[in-house]
Amino acid sequence: MHRLYEYGDIAVFWDSEKCRHAKMCVTGSPMTFEFGRRPWIDLTQAPTMEIWQTIDKCPTKALTCVYTHEVRIELDEDNNRSVAYTIDKESGNSGQQVGECDYKKTEDGWVIYHTEVSPDQEGKGIARRLVYKVTEAAERAGAKVIPVCSYAAKVLEH
Repeated sequence: MHRLYEYGDIAVFWDSEKCRHAKMCVTGSPMTFEFGRRPWIDLTQAPTMEIWQTIDKCPTKALTCVYTHEVRIELDEDNNRSVAYTIDKESGNSGQQVGECDYKKTEDGWVIYHTEVSPDQEGKGIARRLVYKVTEAAERAGAKVIPVCSYAAKVLEH
């Protein structure tokens, strides 16, 4: 299972297949990471630095994080894609599109076939956030994810 948690300036990725329950997260930031709660990660409960430092200690890298760089990721189910938009500083609304991850629904699952981010936004974890947004939606829908896009395949390999 892949999950993306976003709040403020941080995006946290969780890959349950890598998780070995070392409990470094729960002891490092108990208000953020609580196994009995759904969702079990709540980024509103601690300062970003505490969350980041805790995640940095995850021995399996099941938890990782990046700064959001004032880019919002949205799922556009009508067009079978996730989309990255800059955040307009004045209004807080979505601004310019800077990336997308495209998929198609088949009887075998959701096929991720393309991921792209604007060259001026590369290296900020945006593409990974786009892939996780699609993957999370597919998993919640009970669909298998089939990454034929080389980037998505790399992100989702275990």
